[in-house]
Amino acid sequence: MAFTTLQSTFFLLTFAATFSVLLNSCHGFYPKLINASLAASEYGWSPAGATWYGSPTGAGSDGGSCGYGDGVARAPFSSLVSAGGPSLYKSGKGCGACYEVKCTSNSACSGKPATVVITDECPGCVSESTHFDLSGTSFGAMAKSGQAENLRDAGVLQIQYRKVECNYPGTTIAFHIDSGSNPSYFATLIEYEDGDGELASVDLKQALDTDSWQPMKQSWGAVWKLDAGSRLRAPFSIRLTSLDSGNTIVATSVIPAGWEPGKTYRSVVNFKV
Repeated sequence: MAFTTLQSTFFLLTFAATFSVLLNSCHGFYPKLINASLAASEYGWSPAGATWYGSPTGAGSDGGSCGYGDGVARAPFSSLVSAGGPSLYKSGKGCGACYEVKCTSNSACSGKPATVVITDECPGCVSESTHFDLSGTSFGAMAKSGQAENLRDAGVLQIQYRKVECNYPGTTIAFHIDSGSNPSYFATLIEYEDGDGELASVDLKQALDTDSWQPMKQSWGAVWKLDAGSRLRAPFSIRLTSLDSGNTIVATSVIPAGWEPGKTYRSVVNFKV
């Protein structure tokens, strides 16, 4: 009986130790996923299709339909961007979201992830439920060293992807005032949001109204607008609510009195600062 008990105890200890090793091996370093709704694929990847467009070593387009302009080629985007099919672009609400992409389906694939930002729309990318039309730079970033050109020659790839938090160290949120803005109509491109990358809502508070926030509407891409119908009083504070986490931050008096269309005003806040 004592021997049987000893056997049972040894078995239980061995099982616990083995389970612990397996559990820990599944919890290595991964980029932080965006929220609990992605828990089903937290340590895995989902399938998608991938193509590329534009210059082989470029940023895909000069800005694309999110409105980021030539900033897509500069830091912090640095040409590591992508146009998204409908499920990624989300009628513009997907602008600014970050994803890891990787491939193993071609001999030139490294199998290592590259992080890309949605900056454009690919309305015809509907052959799969999820499709990335990557910049040439992003597509090549999935290749083994020295194999980027060979990978781009493959044309269409089956890849894996997962959504991750955006991370722009030392970068705060910027507001580029739309050229059509005037004293009673205010529109701004919002850039470089850490965390979700996407925005659920944007609200504006005028200088003379210390209590009331006025909701802005998505104009197109990453541009949000407020058509007040009467003269707006700057400076403006802008409140941002992220799409997935629901986190909220306020850029207080970020748009100064005497603001001008076409200028960019940088805040001192970000979701992860």
